[in-house]
Amino acid sequence: MTKRNLDALRRTLLVLGASSMLAGAAAAQTKNYGPGVTDTEIKIGQAAPYSGPASAYGAIGKTIAAHFRKVNDEGGINGRKINLISLDDSFSPPKTVEVVRRLVESENVLFVHTIGSSTTAAVQRYLNQNKVPQLFVSTGATKWGDHKNFPWTIGFNATYQTEGIVYARYLLKEKPDAKVAVLYQNDDFGKDVLAGFKMGLGEKAKALIVAERSYELTDPMIDTQLISLQASGADVLLNLTTPKFAAMSIRKVYEMGWKPLHILANVSASVGSVLKPAGLEKAVGIISSAYTKDPTDAAWANDPAMNEWRAFMKKYYPDGSLDDWINVYSQGMAQAMVQTLKQAGDDLSRENVMRQAANLKDLELPSLLPGIRINTGPTDYYPIEQLRLNRFDGKQWVLFGDVIGK
Repeated sequence: MTKRNLDALRRTLLVLGASSMLAGAAAAQTKNYGPGVTDTEIKIGQAAPYSGPASAYGAIGKTIAAHFRKVNDEGGINGRKINLISLDDSFSPPKTVEVVRRLVESENVLFVHTIGSSTTAAVQRYLNQNKVPQLFVSTGATKWGDHKNFPWTIGFNATYQTEGIVYARYLLKEKPDAKVAVLYQNDDFGKDVLAGFKMGLGEKAKALIVAERSYELTDPMIDTQLISLQASGADVLLNLTTPKFAAMSIRKVYEMGWKPLHILANVSASVGSVLKPAGLEKAVGIISSAYTKDPTDAAWANDPAMNEWRAFMKKYYPDGSLDDWINVYSQGMAQAMVQTLKQAGDDLSRENVMRQAANLKDLELPSLLPGIRINTGPTDYYPIEQLRLNRFDGKQWVLFGDVIGK
């Protein structure tokens, strides 16, 4: 090779090397990582009630963890594995504060997921002040959609107010002369569903609601409240309780021989964790609402999506109940998180993750009932805004009526 040819080859190699370096630098510049993110990992934090009065909701954390294991086995998200750090908060707001501070300040997670109204409220301001996304919280309180004052918190569930409005519309149509007794948990959950119910009844609320009784999450029993409500002469019971108290109330209403039209909040509509412990025969005729498929409903016995869910449960969460809709709901929530992270691409900053959570368009999840889709926007922090009514027949929930929006 001549000297001229050697010089030309050196120049070519120098140009190629420089181009390669520039390309590498450009590729590096497109990556924007927030806390807890590397080229191989995305660290997510969660506070879940694995113990305490709402331990039935611990299944949410377990199902989400199981789905993330599945995602990791399939290659992760854009090549990154999810590292979920899920800590027990016992459904106690002070403990939630302790747990979430640890997740943010010591574990340096990218975002946080919380379960329950009072627990979510306990850390909402802290997370927003520190600009940490609080994604798809497992509670339907209307205030989780306050994008102006809390732009770093976004809900997931159909709102409790929407649920209350749906029950009111049903009663006004099917039982306009009802005498309604209300049992509600004295927190954001109970108050929010009741507010929606009154909103839906409008001017008729004062005439139709004949009694209201509340209970605290720390109460050992709710017999006194139910006896008082029966004495009011009500022929409808609006039961706004969480799983432990829902099972108690279903048993007690049956034992008292009281036979009202019984409407149960959908957070406690699980066949596995509520109706079976209460006694299936005691729950016949109860009405509730749903936006996810119920695994006990024969309509989904051969549904491809539900068959995939059953296979997922057997492989990744074999101890989980195949009769518990919470396990269906929770996988759907995990899938929404995964979609958000996929949309974020290599810009896994907290700012962009929050931006993508508020940019889900007509997202169809296998867990959702047909016709119900997830939509969010910069000024719309309510992912699910539709429901269907269902009735328990002694074995399963049976859907009736059309999809209802608020």
